[in-house]
Amino acid sequence: MDIAVKVEKYLQERFGQPTRLISMTPLGEGVHGTAYRLVFRTPRGENRLIMKTLFHSRFGHDHYADRAQVLLLAQANYNEMPKHVRATDVVGEAPQRLISVKDAEEFYIFMEEAAGVSYFEDLEAILRRGRLSDLDRQRARMLAQFIAGVHGNRYREPDAGVLYRRRIRDLIGHGECIMGIIDAYEPVTFTTDAELVSYAAQCLPWWGRIRDRGERLCSVHGDFHPGNIRLSGDDFVLLDRSRGSWGEAADDVSCLGINYIHYALKDRGTFEGPFAELFDHFMAAYLEKRGDDGIFEVIQPFFAFRVLVIANPRFYPEDPDAIRRKLLDFGRSVLAVDRFEPPRITDYLEGR
Repeated sequence: MDIAVKVEKYLQERFGQPTRLISMTPLGEGVHGTAYRLVFRTPRGENRLIMKTLFHSRFGHDHYADRAQVLLLAQANYNEMPKHVRATDVVGEAPQRLISVKDAEEFYIFMEEAAGVSYFEDLEAILRRGRLSDLDRQRARMLAQFIAGVHGNRYREPDAGVLYRRRIRDLIGHGECIMGIIDAYEPVTFTTDAELVSYAAQCLPWWGRIRDRGERLCSVHGDFHPGNIRLSGDDFVLLDRSRGSWGEAADDVSCLGINYIHYALKDRGTFEGPFAELFDHFMAAYLEKRGDDGIFEVIQPFFAFRVLVIANPRFYPEDPDAIRRKLLDFGRSVLAVDRFEPPRITDYLEGR
């Protein structure tokens, strides 16, 4: 049965008769999955939802239970975080309808449609104009202060150490993280499989080194990058909170921070110019709010993970090899230092 027919049946069961599906529009495919905008008419008037599903991909989503786990966790986590778009349901796809998950063969999450434009569009606009506006600086500080506030919610239960170990273990071995991203690399010219294996080996000691820092366990977003931030003037809404509610603050800080470094490379070929300034604004505002100097002792493997994502042509196909190479050099350099020092970012990019 056509998926649109199943979607309409589901909407009728949820919103009542005579609900009708007006349109089901693909919003484009990402690396992990695809999304659709649903426009439908209910007895109370027209409504909209976003429906998203995951691909059978290499990123730890090979089995149907893997995909169910990701979406069920998303349903739970999205609605706990302030400013995050709300999820409304998770359903399974059976031969004739969308159903309770126990008999399902595939899975979908439904969520509200987010307003605003991707933060990537903002970064691209800065790249074109070559300078910052006051609003650009304000937004970097706003995002830093917001995520610092999220991180201020510490996990105080006795099992904090267990959950923190899980998050650090997932950083190294999860299908969506370091080893999974490496396994998804196709042959490329800027690195070799042997180097990527060596890169993972360089990450592994960090698992043993920081996994017992359970006192740092806090509320996190888990994928705090520009594509998951939608801006509207001086406000924003978030998408795609990932891999659980609790984790390490360095995950979110590195996730957005590496994008400022990436755009500095796209703009100047090194860490200078407007995007270096944005990074400085972001870090200064974050540290002012949180005062977490210890983040520089644990952020290295999180930067190493985000480097692998941005350097992978599956995610960012337009970048030249020179940028990918500098990002990998940055990752290897920060993995080799006991303490990350922002003033040394240029050195890290040069492999020093």
